[in-house]
Amino acid sequence: MTVARILAIKGRDVVTAEPHLTLRDAADILCRNRIGAVVVADASRAVLGILSERDIVRAVSAGGGGALGDQVAQHMTAKVISATEDQPIETTMGVMTESRIRHLPILRDGKLAGVVSIGDVVKIRLEAIESEHKALREYIASA
Repeated sequence: MTVARILAIKGRDVVTAEPHLTLRDAADILCRNRIGAVVVADASRAVLGILSERDIVRAVSAGGGGALGDQVAQHMTAKVISATEDQPIETTMGVMTESRIRHLPILRDGKLAGVVSIGDVVKIRLEAIESEHKALREYIASA
């Protein structure tokens, strides 16, 4: 099973932010959309970075409340770890665990095609395990 399966189930809509927005604007976007990270992208959907709740907390901790006026570009993670739709879910889970990230932009032809969260990956993996478990129980019961 691949990342494309997750996107087929959850959809491909991605909340993005522009790099010139303030951290306050980004916090409002996160809150309004009930998400933990926002992909920073340009008009052509090229990924420029990613900004998480944790990035905002770190900025406020270091710079006080005035940091909320800083531009997103100052605090986003610019070296974004990403995946493609054909990547296996097990590989994706490993990358996210090893990199200690909770949100993974998915690219197609270098452009943003979706985002998966660690919750999305775990959910689909658990469903697959449940299905395998059920099939094995049915096989054993019929033998």
